[in-house]
Amino acid sequence: MSTKRILVVDDEPDFVAVVKENLQLEGYKIEVAYNGVEAIEKVKANPPDAIVLDVMMPEKDGYQVCSELKKSKAYADIPIILLTAVADHVSSTQYSHANGMNMEADDYLAKPASPDQIISSLKSLLR
Repeated sequence: MSTKRILVVDDEPDFVAVVKENLQLEGYKIEVAYNGVEAIEKVKANPPDAIVLDVMMPEKDGYQVCSELKKSKAYADIPIILLTAVADHVSSTQYSHANGMNMEADDYLAKPASPDQIISSLKSLLR
């Protein structure tokens, strides 16, 4: 079995470090990006097997990254898990759970998503 490459995209280095460590323990090869622009560049340079993508980031948010990748024939099949820390009760923001469910993402987890939740989602999507 080949090692699956996962791109973890989040502007919080501590969160990236925890997710990276846990995914590596599961045998995944991890690449990281700290904003949406960097994420797009890394996908184009070497497409990963899946992407764990934060929604709220500087430069280009997770919704924009997800939409851009899913509209591209070259990258549309890459599974994307969207993560957001926005509470469901906040209705005056574009970063709502409903907006996440309307995206073409393959899964949607509320932060703080546990490493176990992320691993479970990845295993399901990469079958």
